[in-house]
Amino acid sequence: MSAITVRPLQSPRDVRRFIKFQWVPYKGNPVWVPPLLLDRRKLIDRKKNPFYKHAAAEFFLAERDGRVVGRIGAIVNDNHNKEHHENIGFFGFFECIEDQEVAFALFDAARGWLKAKGVTAMRGPASPSVNDEYGMLVEGFEHPPAILMSYNPPYYPAFTEAYGFTKIKDLYTWYLDGSKVFSEKMVRVSEAAKQRQGLVLRSLNMKDFDNEVKMVHELYSRGWQSNWGEVPLTDDEFNYMAADLKAIVNPELVIIAEVKGKAIGFGLSLPDYNAVLKDNTHGWLIPGILRILLLKKRIKYARVVMLGVLPEFLNSGIGGILFYETGRRIIASGMPNGEASWVLEDNVMMNRGAQMMNGRITKKHRLYEKSLQ
Repeated sequence: MSAITVRPLQSPRDVRRFIKFQWVPYKGNPVWVPPLLLDRRKLIDRKKNPFYKHAAAEFFLAERDGRVVGRIGAIVNDNHNKEHHENIGFFGFFECIEDQEVAFALFDAARGWLKAKGVTAMRGPASPSVNDEYGMLVEGFEHPPAILMSYNPPYYPAFTEAYGFTKIKDLYTWYLDGSKVFSEKMVRVSEAAKQRQGLVLRSLNMKDFDNEVKMVHELYSRGWQSNWGEVPLTDDEFNYMAADLKAIVNPELVIIAEVKGKAIGFGLSLPDYNAVLKDNTHGWLIPGILRILLLKKRIKYARVVMLGVLPEFLNSGIGGILFYETGRRIIASGMPNGEASWVLEDNVMMNRGAQMMNGRITKKHRLYEKSLQ
């Protein structure tokens, strides 16, 4: 068999091949959802994506006989290392044919690049960070990925573990059935607690979008700072993400929790647009937008993307009320089912909330790590 060559991207053609290779491992897979090509390009654009203002990255193609057989990215996120007092690098954007030799050659390339940067461990997948596509699917391959969630073939975890990576953390996807999430007691307790706390739950004000984004960014930075692996988004990163979400967000599903006029928490949920992008087989932008505009009323599934409160309100019960209100609004918007994803395996409050709503874990994504010393 011919030798495998792994090399960095060197031209615009290489960038196109890197992006389009994602279609190869999923050919004939009825569950996979083709991403939008433009989104894939933005994730690896080191000139325009503000993430790369504080991160170094290299992207590699694996070739055999002139044919692309795999790809990988290697990332050193300076903000992560500062926030968590670590000295690690990440791998991400990993895709390969079902060939362990190819997978190992890709991991070798990322490992070599990261080692030359002086980091002591390699963690992933992060494509490119915790705030983007995160984790490798290890359970639940029969379920399609919800919007902004990663998916991969079942052979990826086996290749990753055979290379010497070990689990560092699991991320849960909780499936929520709208016909089972609310008990009479939950409704009564939530409504009473809302009155007792003087809690106001309002929707995102699209007419004041810029100021709303600034306020949500402040909540996110404070409310999520203690989560494992979390890295605060810079202003540029948050605005970059908000600009993308503005076109698809349902303001009723962005809930701001206020006490005495002060914002103390928020929840963000999105209709699962993957349901209508599934048949956008080439990943082209205009057909994808048309499908979203014309078919969005057919979407019957939602994803709870973020939900949390400021640290001083963690034990107030407001998080549970916010979870309840999120479910209520999703159902009222015509989506009887959904998922909360992802949730850290040791996030006691969120996992307990999902259990109280009779959720069940349907997918697990895993973060792996390997020492480079």
